[in-house]
Amino acid sequence: MNQFFMNLHPVFQAFLATLFTWGITALGAGVVFFFKKVNKSVLDAMLGFAGGVMIAASFWSLLEPSITMAEHLKMIPWLVALVGFLSGGGLLFVSDKIYDLVKHKKGFQTSEQASLKRSFLLVFSITMHNIPEGLAIGVAFGSLGYHLAGTSLASSLALALGIGLQNFPEGSAVSLPLRREGMSRGKAFFFGQLSGIVEPISAIIGAILVIHVQRLLPFLLAFAAGAMIYVVVEELIPESQTNKKKDVMAFFTLIGFSLMMILDVALS
Repeated sequence: MNQFFMNLHPVFQAFLATLFTWGITALGAGVVFFFKKVNKSVLDAMLGFAGGVMIAASFWSLLEPSITMAEHLKMIPWLVALVGFLSGGGLLFVSDKIYDLVKHKKGFQTSEQASLKRSFLLVFSITMHNIPEGLAIGVAFGSLGYHLAGTSLASSLALALGIGLQNFPEGSAVSLPLRREGMSRGKAFFFGQLSGIVEPISAIIGAILVIHVQRLLPFLLAFAAGAMIYVVVEELIPESQTNKKKDVMAFFTLIGFSLMMILDVALS
């Protein structure tokens, strides 16, 4: 089996590796099926937990690799991270304002519309986070075909394994808040796993365009981080804090952050 995988083309290796990471995302999203009827406090705690996961992922999975990669490519690390981070947050800020403007012209925004906006922002930010991760795996495997220095099949597989395990709480970070917003378990799971389907697609692109994408990756990583932080600050944490037990909700944010931090640091 190992020999079979080693003999495959690097692009196909990248595709199979990201099918694994997508599968782990789906497993994480599937957590939503274990909850039949959940009270508001538990759902708010899940929202806070998701916020913590996303904050940790924005640094250890995105910003730190962005800075490290920019240094390796002889770019200006702080400038790449700054421009990418503000661009990601800025895009969602502008989208938010356009959405509010359209809704204002049609009349006051209902709670159902506000819920829909939160759901869209959440799915969009996690999806944006998964695109550069898929590209990173594609670049890692694609580099094997170019015989670039410092690349190996073992390190590429380790990267895919690390990203895959990190995707479990990220899948939950999408499906559980969507369930809180009133979606059925089936729909919440669907959108949760859907956020990870971009990884196989972007991995193929990364493997094919490895030389060119490599220079774009630092910016894309920082861009995704900015988008995630915007959603956490704008929607997830404020919404979780509408609960009477604000301190408990805040602690669940710490738990989510800690879990993602352990996964990121231990598997990096």
